[in-house]
Amino acid sequence: MREILGGLRHAVALAGAGADDRFLLMALADAGPSSGRASGPTYDEPELDAEGLRLRALVDLATQGDTEAFGQLYDHYVSGIYRFVYYRVGSTQLAEDLTSETFVRGLRAVQRFSWQGKDFGAWLTTIARNLIADHYKSSRSRLEIVSDSVPESKQTVASPEDEVLSLVSNEMLFEAVNLLPAEQRDCVLMRFIQGLSIAQTAAALGRSEGAVKQLQLRAVRSLAKNISGDVR
Repeated sequence: MREILGGLRHAVALAGAGADDRFLLMALADAGPSSGRASGPTYDEPELDAEGLRLRALVDLATQGDTEAFGQLYDHYVSGIYRFVYYRVGSTQLAEDLTSETFVRGLRAVQRFSWQGKDFGAWLTTIARNLIADHYKSSRSRLEIVSDSVPESKQTVASPEDEVLSLVSNEMLFEAVNLLPAEQRDCVLMRFIQGLSIAQTAAALGRSEGAVKQLQLRAVRSLAKNISGDVR
């Protein structure tokens, strides 16, 4: 978990240390976890690698009714979808149920899937996001994000950003993410928990890539502001 959150924690620390917007945008461009590619190729990617071509072929087979191909897509995407759902609902059982329902609905609708405007990982994420919204509308539950990590200890460091970074535990970060406006929160979870690229996040949110970059920037600024009051 610490590795997954490293990019977000570093960006928040930079913001807390006074980095300007241009520098933060540069840092956020590559801040997503290394597993981000696992969510599949973007629909407008000009050249796909072997894995991207494999996923596209599986999706094409699934749209033609090949359930075995859909099963392989499930194996590929399920961990990313589960992470996104879990850090929205804070319950293992509920996250498992909603993740399962995401793929059930995906299987029912896959024959209508089109590459135009959205890749397959972003399409599944949209289904999951709608299920989460339906859950909270029906239950009126209060969202609580739970972290399994142990807060990190304070230590003496050399730079302002390292000082902020050393004081921000993952639990504190998740609590601050929970307080963000809904779209900023989902953007952060897609990018840093699920591992979607900027293009994939834009497709899932129905926004432009430029808008996603600005959502990230505003989210990081807000996180740094909210967290600074707890660590200083």
